[in-house]
Amino acid sequence: MNIVLLGAPGAGKGTQAARLVSEYGLAHISTGDMLRVAVKDGTELGLKAKSYMDAGELVPDAVLIGMIKERLRRPDTEKGFILDGFPRTSNQAVALANELDELKRNLDAAVAVVVDFDVIVKRLASRRICRACGYVGTDADQSCPKCGGEMYQRDDDKAETVRNRLEVYEKSTAPLTDYYRGCGLLREVNGDQPVDQVFLELKALLAK
Repeated sequence: MNIVLLGAPGAGKGTQAARLVSEYGLAHISTGDMLRVAVKDGTELGLKAKSYMDAGELVPDAVLIGMIKERLRRPDTEKGFILDGFPRTSNQAVALANELDELKRNLDAAVAVVVDFDVIVKRLASRRICRACGYVGTDADQSCPKCGGEMYQRDDDKAETVRNRLEVYEKSTAPLTDYYRGCGLLREVNGDQPVDQVFLELKALLAK
């Protein structure tokens, strides 16, 4: 099973992707995670990407497409994969389709997790991350409940940046729903529900 998971930043794609990976044994390909590791490691790619990420802007296509092409050729993707955070534009979707053609693979579904933007701003602006273990919590956590470490707010989770990210998403990424609808691959699920309910609906959509 090969899946593209669509949705605005903060829609809950990462949470659902992790559950789908566990349920179906898919390779989880998250461009966000790949880029954050590059930033943390201070690689040339990471330094280039950081300025775009901190401003809530999209990393250039050439960088992302190159990363995805390399990742899709790894052995763990042969049983199936879930793409989380890519493609984000119609051009990237076409590039992905061409790459899959070369690999003789098909995309089974493009699932959009739909959440109102006001809900997302509130959700992300309150998110906090533990510097020590990476635990994801909220602004109610004075310290990490897992390890006692310091909780901090990522630059791209600040309310102003979140709104900019959503504007960029609306302009560049939302047209993907039309692209995949035209391909007969689009499935939509309401992401403003309890996590377990969203997952049940996702599984039902993928079983069709």
